[in-house]
Amino acid sequence: MTGTTLDNTFGRYLLFLGDTVEPGYAKTAFGLRDWARERCVGELALPAATVTTGLPALTPRQAQAQGATALVIGVAAPGGLIPPAWVPALLAALEAGLDLVSGMHVKLAQIDALREAAARLDRRLIDIRTPPADIPVANGRRRTGWRVLTVGTDCALGKKYTALALTRALSGRGIDASFRASGQTGILIAGGGMPIDAVVADFVAGAAELLSPASAADHVDVIEGQGSLFHPAYAGVSLGLLHGSQPDRFIVCHDPGRTHILGLPETPLPSVEAVIALTVALGRITNPAIACAGVALNTSALDAVAAQAEIDALSARLGLPVADPLRGGASFERLVDHCIIPDTEQP
Repeated sequence: MTGTTLDNTFGRYLLFLGDTVEPGYAKTAFGLRDWARERCVGELALPAATVTTGLPALTPRQAQAQGATALVIGVAAPGGLIPPAWVPALLAALEAGLDLVSGMHVKLAQIDALREAAARLDRRLIDIRTPPADIPVANGRRRTGWRVLTVGTDCALGKKYTALALTRALSGRGIDASFRASGQTGILIAGGGMPIDAVVADFVAGAAELLSPASAADHVDVIEGQGSLFHPAYAGVSLGLLHGSQPDRFIVCHDPGRTHILGLPETPLPSVEAVIALTVALGRITNPAIACAGVALNTSALDAVAAQAEIDALSARLGLPVADPLRGGASFERLVDHCIIPDTEQP
């Protein structure tokens, strides 16, 4: 696989939450806490922040004393920018002996104060959202192996978690499965991947082809989805990833408590049925056999009884497996069953 590959020599992290008040914008911090907890020492937040990972609150010097080697920007500001209000905290991390790791669109070295401090202190500025330079234009040819893609009704509602949970479940059944990261958090967790939304538009599908190359007939790539085909800003990334991934199966990820696109209250959330229909229609361009395996619900805001009722109702409505991958159970096992491609469908 070609893409961003990490050497992991920046090892243990202090998670930076900035001044974030929207939990959906802190998905990098939460993803690392949940899937790479052993690498997370604590969190650092500015006074205005209301979001927390629940990890110990540490200053950069305290974190360094406890084994942290890097501060990871764990939140996303609108437009992928690093606000000026964050810079003093980032400088303090450099002064404390920490490298800086960022998945933002703006590069750390573009900020004069950070670049100069890093050079003076011999610290590293590591930008995860840096695609390789040799991405080809997609060719659309079918590849060996099989693929499952997570798609969404919106951003930040469980596509990465679903892909990670599915990869773990398939591996637990003895199936050769790989998690293919397409965003900064997934890349940090997996140690490599393709920052798909940083790729020039003409090459997005080609980047997705590189992310999940031809493989053995019994190998499955579980591909982390991005954005939503219904998102006014990010649908182009979602479409290129869909075409280049050529998924045999896809899982729709949905938050039943969400009514509108995150950050766009005037844009209503699409129905799960609409996402299934559009994904099949567009996905058939590169894989005529594409099919929906089921739905992954993010029921984190519900208790167990309410979550199961939501799962059962949607499954009955759609006639498909529906589960919360983090709750697991029989419903999730049925969803995993539907992600396994019969030999008769192998390309």
